[in-house]
Amino acid sequence: MPCDPLDLSRLQPVLPSPLQPVEDECFDRHGIRLLLKRDDLIHPDLPGNKWRKLAPNLAASAGRTVLTFGGAYSNHLRATAAAGRLLGFPTVGVVRGDELAGRPLNPSLAQCAKNGMRLHFVDRATYRAKTDPAVLEGLLSAYGACSVVPEGGSNALAAQGCTALGQELHGLADVVAVACGTGGTLAGLAAGLAPEQRALGVPVLRGGFLGDAVRQLQREAFGGPAGVWSLDERFAFGGYARTTPELHAFADDFEDRHGLPVERLYVAKLLYGLTVLAREGAFAPGTRLVAVVTGQPWAASDSSR
Repeated sequence: MPCDPLDLSRLQPVLPSPLQPVEDECFDRHGIRLLLKRDDLIHPDLPGNKWRKLAPNLAASAGRTVLTFGGAYSNHLRATAAAGRLLGFPTVGVVRGDELAGRPLNPSLAQCAKNGMRLHFVDRATYRAKTDPAVLEGLLSAYGACSVVPEGGSNALAAQGCTALGQELHGLADVVAVACGTGGTLAGLAAGLAPEQRALGVPVLRGGFLGDAVRQLQREAFGGPAGVWSLDERFAFGGYARTTPELHAFADDFEDRHGLPVERLYVAKLLYGLTVLAREGAFAPGTRLVAVVTGQPWAASDSSR
């Protein structure tokens, strides 16, 4: 049975997101102009790259149930659940860790459930095989016809949606840096930038797989390599959803000096990495360096995990 198309304009996103100059001595002393691309202000429930990646996927879903994947503290699951509540379509979240099924929901998953998402817990081996046709068939047999969105929302549609981020920065930046989880934002950002600009990705998890993931996403979205981009994988601070006292101290100091709440799992790692790179001379004097703020602090995701 066909579904009515979703009217995404009902969410009233703020686009283009603001570009905020920051006077910061760590960058000023090296002649670097730091600017923050405030994608965290796009929408209160679907901030930053979540809006940019989800919007084209939701349009393609045309109101069908959206089934997607994430861990126990997934920003992506929360954003998908919120979109389902706001736009009136059903959502299913496949959650890594079957041991969680018998426990009280943590605040992040409780928020998903409050927004109407059905939570389906699977063991870690099944979760690793989530793209296997047999695994997907089993999920679809349980929940019916669904629009399947991958972990983190990163697919060809998401990368295409993120090209607008690069396009909004034409003529305004030399280097645009973004924290990376699954690579969709970086893939689209690089494709959207002008030829003289370059994108820098700072992975927030370990494994060394992200370069291949970005290249694959660009092949699927654009038919091949698009834009100039690179990765610096030194600033994961132990891996995804992990932080250290050093990172918290850095974020606290940045917040105190600039009055800007700093999300710890992505944005703090990005800003810390950029200060190190500035100190190492990675950016020439006069560089306009844009850091993409992809989200704001959320109570359940501020601590080390």
